[in-house]
Amino acid sequence: MHKPAGVISRDELELRLNTQLEAARFKDYCPNGLQVEGRDEIRTLVTGVTASLALLDAALAANADAVLVHHGLFWRGDDARIVGRQKARIERLLSHGVSLFAYHLPLDVHPQLGNNAALGRELGLIADTNFTEQNIGFIGNLKKAMTAQAFAAHVGTALKRTPLLVGDAERVVKRIAWCTGGAQGYFDDALRAGCDLYLSGEISEQTTHIARESGTPYIAAGHHATERYGAQAVGAWCAQEFGIVHRFIDVDNPA
Repeated sequence: MHKPAGVISRDELELRLNTQLEAARFKDYCPNGLQVEGRDEIRTLVTGVTASLALLDAALAANADAVLVHHGLFWRGDDARIVGRQKARIERLLSHGVSLFAYHLPLDVHPQLGNNAALGRELGLIADTNFTEQNIGFIGNLKKAMTAQAFAAHVGTALKRTPLLVGDAERVVKRIAWCTGGAQGYFDDALRAGCDLYLSGEISEQTTHIARESGTPYIAAGHHATERYGAQAVGAWCAQEFGIVHRFIDVDNPA
């Protein structure tokens, strides 16, 4: 018997997502896929960056049957007890029969739907190679070379958030390496790959010194700001593939 248009089973959605994002091939810090089991059928999918209580409450208000995020609930090394914030989040989901799907590294790496690919599109960059372990980071060329300062201004306009630029602001750059989120630790990998500038979401104390001493500028464009696009792209894919309703909800985060 065929399911009516606009409905997909929870189990089938997980299978299709796991296959599309190649979830099984990654060594990750968290479980990828279905993290909290809700009702059997999904008609409305809400996507967002992080499974915060604010996002979950907004998803419930939007009549979501499932929520898909980049940052889920369970991370290696976390307290395993279901107390405090964790209790509140899980209780919201279970009491309303809403499923939670989370994809971390699979959602960074996917060549069309991933955070890095989607951020590249926002910035006018098309990747031609990868770097870092598990090929998480992307490298591509700007259509036209510009100073690091001009590129930072372009990033700010595209992401609607003023980025932090450290290093030589007047350096002319064309070959850009980027990796969304908290990937400042891959700066040396980006340098070895031959980039003119490296962009990620966050910055650490030592990042400034690497930028100054290497001569290669670094842009910290915001963890949340750089990772808003992958979940949206996956949600749009689900809507097109399965005919379900999709809504992206952006819970503002200055970090």
